[in-house]
Amino acid sequence: MTGLGTALVGLGAILVLAAIFGQLLREAIAPDGSHPLIETMNARIAAWWAFAVLMALALLAGKAGVIGLFLLVSFSALREFLTLTTKSIADHWTLAASFFFVLPLQYLFLAAEWQSLMALFVPVHVFLLLPVISALQGRPEQFLARVAETQWAVMICIYCVSHVPALLWLPIPGFEGRNLLLIAFLVLVVQTSDIAQFAISRGIGRRLIAPALSASKTWEGTAGGILMAVLVGGALSWLTPFSPLQAMGMSLALALMGFFGDLVMTAIKRDKGVRDWGHLIAPHGGFLDRLDSVIFAAPIFYQLTRVFWANP
Repeated sequence: MTGLGTALVGLGAILVLAAIFGQLLREAIAPDGSHPLIETMNARIAAWWAFAVLMALALLAGKAGVIGLFLLVSFSALREFLTLTTKSIADHWTLAASFFFVLPLQYLFLAAEWQSLMALFVPVHVFLLLPVISALQGRPEQFLARVAETQWAVMICIYCVSHVPALLWLPIPGFEGRNLLLIAFLVLVVQTSDIAQFAISRGIGRRLIAPALSASKTWEGTAGGILMAVLVGGALSWLTPFSPLQAMGMSLALALMGFFGDLVMTAIKRDKGVRDWGHLIAPHGGFLDRLDSVIFAAPIFYQLTRVFWANP
């Protein structure tokens, strides 16, 4: 079996174990489905099943499949984020530019292997361009809030998400033709951390990290989930150009960034007074609800790999 095939089997095995654990909890505590936290955990696992199938199909389709998948993910995530932002009629052209100019250009730069443009386009050029478009409409009401929230949406949903397929173009000596495995490693590690944090918090978690943000994030669950991700990452080092110790260090960074991403995106939802970002993966929320941890982890994973393992 190829490395990619083994990675996909490993991903499926993790999801199967998580699904079995969730069903056992339901049967032991609330067979009638009345326990909201257990049902939430099972909903998260079910949603990850759907994304895992899409991810597997994209990986098997190669670079074009992965770029196409994440372009659609960026589009859907951007739509979810902008639905909750402050805006007025003066922002019509700014929003249109985000969807039909910034989004396709970012992925075009990626497909064309223009890595410098991909890295600078959103945080430099788009950061300056979008406020200009809004300012030209001559509507100063809540201008800063409108512009800042749109910039945040573009940064998270386009720039950060695009770093997942960007892993395909990293020139890593001795690892040519196997960059798809880096995406599999990223998803496996972050997903392991997510599911383990939730499951352990439900089982033995006692001390909440941020009660006003989440009733399910505990110190015990977070520590256990990160430890599980580090162990799984070390065991999956053969998928990567990293040694087992290096893979464990990288997994620690990914799990921490995934946790921070989940926490930040939850804070934004609480600020906007909503439970989920969207309902595209009904009844499990939207793309951002399932991918918030991956979104924050992807740019760090890309940059660490580029700096320490790729050719300059």
